[in-house]
Amino acid sequence: MTERFVAFDGVTKTFAGGVHAVRDLNLDIARGEFVTFLGPSGSGKTTSLMMLAGFETPTAGSILLDGRSLDRLPPYHRGIGMVFQSYALFPHMTVAENIAFPLTVRRRPRAEIEDAVRQALDLVQLTAMGGRRPAQLSGGQQQRVALARALVFKPPLVLMDEPLGALDRQLREHMQIEIKHIHARLGVTLVYVTHDQGEALTMSDRIAIFRDGSLQQVGLPGEVYERPLTSFVAQFVGESNQFAGTLRDVTGLVELDGGWRMPATIVHPLAIGARTTVSVRPERIRLSRDDGAAGAVQELIYHGDHLRVVVRTDHGHAVFAKLLAGAVPAWVRDGAAIRVSWDAADARALDALPNHTTEEKLQ
Repeated sequence: MTERFVAFDGVTKTFAGGVHAVRDLNLDIARGEFVTFLGPSGSGKTTSLMMLAGFETPTAGSILLDGRSLDRLPPYHRGIGMVFQSYALFPHMTVAENIAFPLTVRRRPRAEIEDAVRQALDLVQLTAMGGRRPAQLSGGQQQRVALARALVFKPPLVLMDEPLGALDRQLREHMQIEIKHIHARLGVTLVYVTHDQGEALTMSDRIAIFRDGSLQQVGLPGEVYERPLTSFVAQFVGESNQFAGTLRDVTGLVELDGGWRMPATIVHPLAIGARTTVSVRPERIRLSRDDGAAGAVQELIYHGDHLRVVVRTDHGHAVFAKLLAGAVPAWVRDGAAIRVSWDAADARALDALPNHTTEEKLQ
C-alpha cells in the first residue's frame, strides 16, 4: 500500500453549469515519489494539481498533505513549491532575486538567503547567471530559474504544470532528464502535469492517467504501457492497433468483424459472445511470409530509427507494425504479400462494447 504523504480522498470539482472537471478522485502519493498526471486537455489533471496547490477548492472530498488537511489552508500557507507553465518570473528582478523571492517573503536572514540562492543556482547549472534578468535568458534557462525558485526554500512537495511545453523538442528531452536527476538527488516529492505521454514515461515513478475528469489507471510506466486496463489508456499511452470483435471462448479467442480469429488475453470479465476491443502494440506485431493472417503491404513510412509498416489483411483490417530500421527484411516492400501474427499475451481484450458497435479501424 502506497504511503499517504499526499492523499486525494473522494475529491470532486464541479464548475458553474454543472461541469464536472474532476470526479471522485482517490489517489495516494508516497513521500519522495515522482508522480505524473497525464491526460488530454480537459481531462482534469491540471484542475487536480490546482486543488492540491490551493488555487482551486474541491466541491467535495478532502486533500491531505502528510496527514494534515489542506481544505482551509490558502496557497501561501501550504509550503508547496510551484513551477508554472509560463514560468511566472518577475521581469524586473535578476535571476538571483527571482530565486530568493520565496525566502525573502519568509523573512529569512540575508546570509541564509544568499547561501541558499548560491546552492540553487549550482543545482540548476546557472552559477554565473545570477545577475541577469529573465529577458536575457533562453527558454531553457528561464525554466531552470523557475525550478530553482520552487526548490530554494526546500519544500516537501513540488508541483509542476507542463513546465516544458514552450521548449523545442531537443531541449525538452534534455530537461526531462535534468528534472529527473534533480528529483533523484533531492528526494523531494514531485507531482507533474503533462499531456505528453513520452514525457510521462521518461520521467515518472508512477503515472496517473485522466480522462473526462476520472482517473483511468495508476501504475508504473511499464505497467500502464504494457498492461493498459482500457482502450483509452492503450491508445493514449503510446500507439496501439485496436480492433472490435466478439469473444468466442474462455481461452480468449476473439473473432473480429470479417471473420478473422485472433488469440487475446482477457483483461476484464467477459461472457462468451460479448463484444470487446482488442489492443495490440505495433512493436508486438510479427510479419512473415508463411505464418499468420494473409494480407499485403499497403504503406511504408520511414521514421529514422524505425519503419512503420501498414498491412491490409484479406479480412479487410488495417494493421500497423513497427520494425527497427536496420532490421527490415528485403521482402517487406510496397504491395508485397505478407502475413501478420502476434502472441496472445500481447493482445489485450479490454473494453466491453455494445453488441452493434462498429469496428474501429486504422485510418
